[in-house]
Amino acid sequence: MLGDPVSGQARLLLVRHAPTAATRAHAFPGDEPLDPAGRSEAAALRGRLPAGRAISSPAQRCQQTAALAGFADVELDPRWSELNFGGWAGLRLADAAERDPEQVSAWLDDPAHPPPGGEGVEELLARVRAALAELSEPGTTVVFTSGGPIKAAVLAVLAAPVSSLWRVEVAPCTVTILYGPHPQWQLRAGFAGAVADA
Repeated sequence: MLGDPVSGQARLLLVRHAPTAATRAHAFPGDEPLDPAGRSEAAALRGRLPAGRAISSPAQRCQQTAALAGFADVELDPRWSELNFGGWAGLRLADAAERDPEQVSAWLDDPAHPPPGGEGVEELLARVRAALAELSEPGTTVVFTSGGPIKAAVLAVLAAPVSSLWRVEVAPCTVTILYGPHPQWQLRAGFAGAVADA
């Protein structure tokens, strides 16, 4: 089983949702469903994640990943939602830059600068930190979420600057494991398809 528990510690398995059409196009996501291949990838997680408490972003791609992985009863927590990309939802970065070069440049240079109608990276980091603080009790929790919140959790655990978000990559249908927080969180990263013991 992935990520055997450590006595007296919280264990969080952060599962990025399986692929969608936007994922494959490298586009900013809206609230789209998994594509057919993504549904198969999510189903391959069944039986490979520990049973128990499960939390999901309200995004349908995250809820579908959870259900196909065998987690029918999940708690929805909007703090695990992807960064709100506002008017860029459905666009690739190059398309957004062509449409609005100054906004894209400002967003990439300053994490506090939100996309038009969206939220800044600092807002994402603040809500993920708050969610992490509530998951510090001993036991295992599986969280079905998107790449942005997992990156934000990694930054929070490593006490890395917000600008480091662009240097972290999280592939679809992978698991990032956090243990802690006694005295601090520890990171175990990159278990593709949840096939490795941690």
